[in-house]
Amino acid sequence: MIRKRRATNLKTLKQIHASMIVNGFTSNVGLLTELVFTAAMSIMGPTSTTITEYAHQVFAQISEPDTFMWNTMIRGCSQSPNPVQAVALYAQMDQRFVKPDNFTFPFVLKACTKLFWFKTGSAVHGRVVSLGFGSNTFVRNTLLFFHANCGDLKIATALFDDSDKGNVVAWSALIAGYARRGDLSVARQLFDEMRVKDLVSWNVMITGYAKQGEMESARMLFDEAPKRDVITWNAMITGYVLSGSNQQALELFDEMSRVGDCPDEVTLLNLLSACADLGDLENGQKIHAMILEMRPGELSTLLGNALVNMYSKCGSIAKALHVFWLIRDKDVASWNSVIGGLAFHGHAEESLGLFREMERTKVCPNGITFVGVLAACSHAGKVDEGYQYFDLMRSKYKIEPNIRHCGCMVDMLGRAGLLKEAFDFIASMKIEPNAIVWRTLLGACKVHGDVEFAKQANEHLLRMRRDQSGDYVLLSNIYASRGEWNGAEKVRKLMDDSGVTKNPGSSFVEAYS
Repeated sequence: MIRKRRATNLKTLKQIHASMIVNGFTSNVGLLTELVFTAAMSIMGPTSTTITEYAHQVFAQISEPDTFMWNTMIRGCSQSPNPVQAVALYAQMDQRFVKPDNFTFPFVLKACTKLFWFKTGSAVHGRVVSLGFGSNTFVRNTLLFFHANCGDLKIATALFDDSDKGNVVAWSALIAGYARRGDLSVARQLFDEMRVKDLVSWNVMITGYAKQGEMESARMLFDEAPKRDVITWNAMITGYVLSGSNQQALELFDEMSRVGDCPDEVTLLNLLSACADLGDLENGQKIHAMILEMRPGELSTLLGNALVNMYSKCGSIAKALHVFWLIRDKDVASWNSVIGGLAFHGHAEESLGLFREMERTKVCPNGITFVGVLAACSHAGKVDEGYQYFDLMRSKYKIEPNIRHCGCMVDMLGRAGLLKEAFDFIASMKIEPNAIVWRTLLGACKVHGDVEFAKQANEHLLRMRRDQSGDYVLLSNIYASRGEWNGAEKVRKLMDDSGVTKNPGSSFVEAYS
């Protein structure tokens, strides 16, 4: 009855359940079992939290669930965003003296792997051995995967040595374990020794190189791979983005499109990140159009946030705001992207207005939020408000200021010409000011022509770094702007004596056809 109606959402499940109650089938264990099975298998969907709760409620109505039902619930929870529930169900199963079987352990071990629960997973391993399931290939491979990812690599290797060497799953699990822990030499040796390589093993090795930033090695394997899927492409595109080679990421996506492979959400998120870092609005808009074509009427929070971030960084604030208001389930990252984007492009009033709206909607801000808020105050010259938000961050939201928050405050005071207050603020900081803080203040001294404060800021900079030509040039220019040529010449001489050379000036212009 349930499967024929293809119940894949909470509304349909509740309709079926209501029908069972009306027709007096609530004591039918078979139908309840099928209802729980359908609910548990739907846990990975977009409404996973509510479906999980519902599945637990129906499961609780079965007085003596058998091993199959326990396994069904554990499996669903292990694949959900909250795999802790899978381990909790396993513990309840043990308390009620229901014996686990060879299907129970893989689901529990997958949950332990997701949670990085080494002790719990090791205890499950002990139970596997005591009940005699250690020779089961499915259980053994999951144990190997657990130990390779978050357990003991020596145990993983021992399990592999005792297994069927023709088992591709075991090979891939062990390779993944070494690759994820950064031991790419051992991972590559195992990969090269593999008699039969499947697509998973190629993807594991390519991903391992890409995560370590070894993109040349990753590209060589990518080019050699006999087959590719979206995971293969994503490994390379993600690797290029993480290593700062954003243009190569976009070029690889063009190649992916030419061969007819379809992107998924991971691909699109990485491409939007590349466009944001490059300031490439044209390609960003093309990807936005692709998202609208692939998912008409649906915009996930992650993709919405990435689009807001991209449009903000490309300076297209109107489009960033348009996308922001389209995001149905806005999270703190959604607000941060638009508040920061508005602040850093001079729309201070709008930025602060959105922060007040964020507070009104009960979304709790974090440290990144306040970087945007303080930057808005700095750009608008709102010194009093800046201090109020700085205090609010600590008193109401219990967020300890980091160097970025302090830098925003110094920038705000410097822009306002309150140089002494800026020095006093730095002196009161609980964290050590870095070179960016002192250079921000040095820049403010130049704007306001204050040689004495500039000398103090430069002295602090020179204690931290003596090889940056810009620091010397900035102070020299401050002297020159005041007509104090002797001071300018002394700075130039100090620069020469320190062996620092000025980099030739350059500019970057992106040409559009």
